[in-house]
Amino acid sequence: MPAERPVTRVLSGIQPTGNLHLGNLLGAILRWVRMQDEAPCLFFLADLHSLSDFIPAETRRAQVRAMAAALIASGIDPARSTLFAQSDVPAHAELCWILNGTARMGWLSRMTQWKDKSGKNKEGASVALFDYPVLQAADILLYRPSHVPVGEDQKQHIELTRDIAIKFNQDTGTETFAIPEPFVGGGVSARVMSLRDGSAKMSKSDPSDMSRINLVDSDDEIAAKIRKARTDPDPLPGDPELLAGRPEARNLVGILAAVTGESETAILARFEGQGFGAFKPALAEALMTLIAPIRARYTELERDTATLDRLLDKGAEDAAALAAPTLLAAKRALGLSRH
Repeated sequence: MPAERPVTRVLSGIQPTGNLHLGNLLGAILRWVRMQDEAPCLFFLADLHSLSDFIPAETRRAQVRAMAAALIASGIDPARSTLFAQSDVPAHAELCWILNGTARMGWLSRMTQWKDKSGKNKEGASVALFDYPVLQAADILLYRPSHVPVGEDQKQHIELTRDIAIKFNQDTGTETFAIPEPFVGGGVSARVMSLRDGSAKMSKSDPSDMSRINLVDSDDEIAAKIRKARTDPDPLPGDPELLAGRPEARNLVGILAAVTGESETAILARFEGQGFGAFKPALAEALMTLIAPIRARYTELERDTATLDRLLDKGAEDAAALAAPTLLAAKRALGLSRH
């Protein structure tokens, strides 16, 4: 087998639409934090992607700052990683338009996200929603990352990015774009489910706030949500495999394992034969210990918009410098630059 490509640069983004919750933290953000020890990282706030739905201007501006504050509070260090707002680097939009000449309607129409989000109202969906994967390809290819961290729901988009890059290079007879690989560093990410339905992912779009732990929740709110989290009447087993068919129980055990770094086996050994009356206080305590410093730092940062703007401006400046050579190479490959 060929040797694995060395990890030379990692890129990932997140839409700044509302507060982060525990699923975001355990499923992606803490993995990003760990990645900072493994490779140079770029993290961007995908505000151009949020244009697929109308959001008032002031709301969008506030959401960008709030997401920046949440990421920094969670451990993303702007002194070690490049943190920026996507719209502050015009090369993202320019390369997206260039890549629209390479992407194919058939490719985009088969994207699962397009099918799911447009539903039966494809005629009423925005062009931005349809073209979302091409902008995502531009986001990635601009920075020539060796690797891109992705969840299961984004693998198809990375495959499309690779298809676009390969076709562009072949059409132009160049090696303009590096072909990115999925990134498996940063440790294992947790799949966190709703506290009200163990078969559904924890989501900020769920109408019930009791379904999720927000990173701004107070200790009392965390304790109440865990106390009222859906469970079943059976005691906890000693073997994780015996949680099959018990989605709510598996979810809570998995959350405690992700928060403490313990194995599910070790946790179940501690609580074997006991009900959730004993387990839930331990889970709530672990969550309060994890979230309290994040919440405090977030609250401090959110009030300091001048610092947030300064950090984002510096990140955008650094990102633009990294993106410029790739954008120029793409334009030259297509005869869009006379120099």
